[in-house]
Amino acid sequence: MSDVHDLNIDTDVNVQLSDCRQEDARAVFGVLDRYYLLEDVEAPAQAGAESVATVWMATFDTSGGRREEVSPPPLGGKVVATLTGGYHAVGEVEKVLAAGFDIESLQAVSGDQETEARLLLAPR
Repeated sequence: MSDVHDLNIDTDVNVQLSDCRQEDARAVFGVLDRYYLLEDVEAPAQAGAESVATVWMATFDTSGGRREEVSPPPLGGKVVATLTGGYHAVGEVEKVLAAGFDIESLQAVSGDQETEARLLLAPR
């Protein structure tokens, strides 16, 4: 068995952004992409005239990446971010977001192996 498997480390964090403009979602993902390894990104489905909610999703590997600290572009408004993954990995993503944005914890749900954190990101 590998050391990583023996330590039961989960390094992937799924990030969902909602209640925001596309430019703000790109800004948040851009900060995380410069720091962590972007594994997967899913563009929202085309919104119809009756659609009121859009969610942008991406998965980041917190064990890899460039680790570039960048000044985030200013947000046009507040962004709701939901982070899902292992406890340590979610905590690391929260730290990176807190370095670039004002954050407020809205909710946390803990499980046996994973946690979910719901944050409100705001411009500084």
